[in-house]
Amino acid sequence: MISRELELFRGAEVSLRQALKIAGSLHPGSRIVDVSFDGGSGSPVYRVKAFREDRVWEDTIDARTGQVAGNAIVLPMSELNLEDRLNLIAMQSVRHELADAVSVAEENTSGKALSGGLMSEAGKLNFVIVVLSGTNLRQVMLEPPSANNLETFPRRSKEH
Repeated sequence: MISRELELFRGAEVSLRQALKIAGSLHPGSRIVDVSFDGGSGSPVYRVKAFREDRVWEDTIDARTGQVAGNAIVLPMSELNLEDRLNLIAMQSVRHELADAVSVAEENTSGKALSGGLMSEAGKLNFVIVVLSGTNLRQVMLEPPSANNLETFPRRSKEH
């Protein structure tokens, strides 16, 4: 199952970074907080979640064409679990975007990002990016600097 999904990912015409740009243009002023490749449901797609104020949109981007597939699912923030709500609140004080973390992770691993999202660890918000590097999946965790700190991302990665 996973090898089939990775094969579909390798053959995708649209990169995860391109899917982020497409999804970002759908909801002006929103911030992308989660993206993942999904090859298990027929046609390969990226599932992208964007957040603004008290709403989360989940869009599906066709990985072959870059077209938006279907209508966005819109959730009020109140319907999310507590950890997700806290991550979204913490994201408001971060000046970096998920796309920045994807770029750093891809450059750091010489790979292609498969997914990315937010995770709290020891009370700090991290971007977590999964990258296909050669035949290995690598998880890269990046702690974004605070909104008024101008340093670049520290780099850490784990191989899986």
